[in-house]
Amino acid sequence: MSLGKAFLLVVVGVVLGVLLLNVGSRPPTDLAATLPTTPSASTTTVPAHQATTTTTTVAKSSVKVLVANGTSLSGVAEFFTQKLQTQGWQTLTPVDTTSHVTASNVYYAAGQQAAATEIAQSLGVKPAAVQPLTTSVPVQGTTGVSVVVVIGPDLGAQDTTTATT
Repeated sequence: MSLGKAFLLVVVGVVLGVLLLNVGSRPPTDLAATLPTTPSASTTTVPAHQATTTTTTVAKSSVKVLVANGTSLSGVAEFFTQKLQTQGWQTLTPVDTTSHVTASNVYYAAGQQAAATEIAQSLGVKPAAVQPLTTSVPVQGTTGVSVVVVIGPDLGAQDTTTATT
């Protein structure tokens, strides 16, 4: 009987540990609103005889990403929203496009090209499909959004078995 209780205590401890790690690693909701929406830059200084390099690091949690389903398949936008969320992006509630599209595209607001490129690479979207966000994008409600991912049949068909209806 005590072996069963000990096992139960270990299981409860592991579950609590996992939950606390998940909660503790999320930024507070109000803090996320105050984070900058542009990529941060870091500079590495080296001795005078070597070059100085600057690299751009995208702060994923500060990039608001909206995924839109441009296909006739159900659940596609939800699937890709979840995928991006697990990568650390600040995802918004998925939506449908105002019309069906022929291919997937990733659109970026001013200053968000690096984030859009990183998202496109992670989803397998071609670099040529990363474009500036304009009013011609077939998605409503993009004000304040950093990156809009429009899922077309090229990506939607890959995940029809995992997308829910």
